[in-house]
Amino acid sequence: MPRADFYLIDKPRFREDPLLLVCKLAKRAFASEQPTLILARSPTQAEALDEKLWEFDDNAFIPHQIAGDDDDAICAVLIALPDVTTADRALVINLRDECAPGLFERVLEIVPADEAERLGSRERWKTYKQAGFEVAKHDV
Repeated sequence: MPRADFYLIDKPRFREDPLLLVCKLAKRAFASEQPTLILARSPTQAEALDEKLWEFDDNAFIPHQIAGDDDDAICAVLIALPDVTTADRALVINLRDECAPGLFERVLEIVPADEAERLGSRERWKTYKQAGFEVAKHDV
């Protein structure tokens, strides 16, 4: 059964820097050898995430790139812009307002701390649940 995990940002360090949570989840996925697709909201967010994956942990190397290259298929962590189509991967980290498209076994939904920005996450929760996903919530 596919699974959707919603990570509700609550801790001050993630409120100040939500992309830090994305990096930590990508690090965990890479350590467990799960090819990961990160769905960025915008080119600006994708570039910020690309930089943060290089610098957030001095002891970690997470092979990653922004999608659109011939090496996309072999890159461990792929960051996709909204207008770029990529091959499906088993694990998706979704930063967008709509449900993750494609076929995957697990999606990690990052839910902002701001209450107004959480509205879309409630709709995504319902959509995944109706589609037969096992759904879980994590306060981070």
